[in-house]
Amino acid sequence: MPSTSKPPANRSFAARVRSLWPAPLAIDSREKWRASCGAAFGVLLVATVASLWLHGSFAMQHSLLALAIVAPIGASAVLVFALPSSPLAQPWSVVGGNTLSALAGIACAKWVPDATLAAGLAVSLSIAFMLTLRCLHPPGGAAALLMVVAGCDQFAYAFSPVMIDSLLLVAAGVVYNNLTRRPWPHVQQPRATSVASRFTAADLDGALAHYNQILDVSRDDLQALLERAEASAYQRKMGEIRCADVMSRTPVVARQEMPLREAWALLRRHKVKALPVVDSQRHLLGIVTVADFMKQIDLDAHEGVGWHLRALLRQTRSKPPAGVVAQIMTRTVRVASADRLLTELVPVFSENDHRHIPIIDAERRLVGIITQSDLVRALYSAVRA
Repeated sequence: MPSTSKPPANRSFAARVRSLWPAPLAIDSREKWRASCGAAFGVLLVATVASLWLHGSFAMQHSLLALAIVAPIGASAVLVFALPSSPLAQPWSVVGGNTLSALAGIACAKWVPDATLAAGLAVSLSIAFMLTLRCLHPPGGAAALLMVVAGCDQFAYAFSPVMIDSLLLVAAGVVYNNLTRRPWPHVQQPRATSVASRFTAADLDGALAHYNQILDVSRDDLQALLERAEASAYQRKMGEIRCADVMSRTPVVARQEMPLREAWALLRRHKVKALPVVDSQRHLLGIVTVADFMKQIDLDAHEGVGWHLRALLRQTRSKPPAGVVAQIMTRTVRVASADRLLTELVPVFSENDHRHIPIIDAERRLVGIITQSDLVRALYSAVRA
């Protein structure tokens, strides 16, 4: 009997521990350096300008610097320069989130006697204010807590230095991010879902409503990412499909000397709309389609289409070339090779009004045929996969 023993407990524990290690960030070293240098530039600008503005001199000592810049600005710098497209890192989020949270923290420090209760209430109120006014900014929670821990009871402190520091950081972000080709502020622009996408804007809104959590990515960016991933997957799947994978390998064929009556019977019997015309060696000579038959009859006459078709087919009693396939077939045929990528035929079908494309080998011998139905079936299978 095969063993059904469980894996060692230590291995399972090690796997759980490894699962806690975050996945690598999908950015290159250049972007890492860009974010790091941006944060250095932003904090340096805030510290320098705030010191000059508030104290009239550079803050060379730690005690003076503490009066010019608040610690949450460091966390704000991480968002502004490392996550510039995040809704949590936009200018109103930075300025409004830090300032409103500081006001909430000062109010709690001033009017709530119990410091521990004031600390919890300050962070709670800051989140409520930020969500209400659409300026959610994680460092705002730190700003509210800082006011309680420092025992700050002056509402003016929320404007100077908290709001001033936030404004200076926003100014640094506008300059640095745009100079390094990271457009900022990240304007939220509603996007129309691409035609090729399988989901609509309403589908995305429904999914977000069902998820019912705050995402650290804007809605338009999320839509763009989903569409790009879908397009990449589609291109990857379709890029691997060749004509040989979807073509009909035993197409019904006709010969030049075949009477039209027989050719029409083949079309009806096999329920196809085109017959490749080949010689005795299966070299492709042309193609005859239902449309070729329709071109031979006068639809403006009073008799019906059936009458005209029967009249045309009766011409088979005449001498060649009248009444044979060679009389009506199309001799200039768009063809493809078996190893050609199927995606290359999409514009041929969609833009050039082709319905059937014979597949030939290097010696122009017929090896198969691809119809619009074959193409649609392959596309549908790729989309569902």
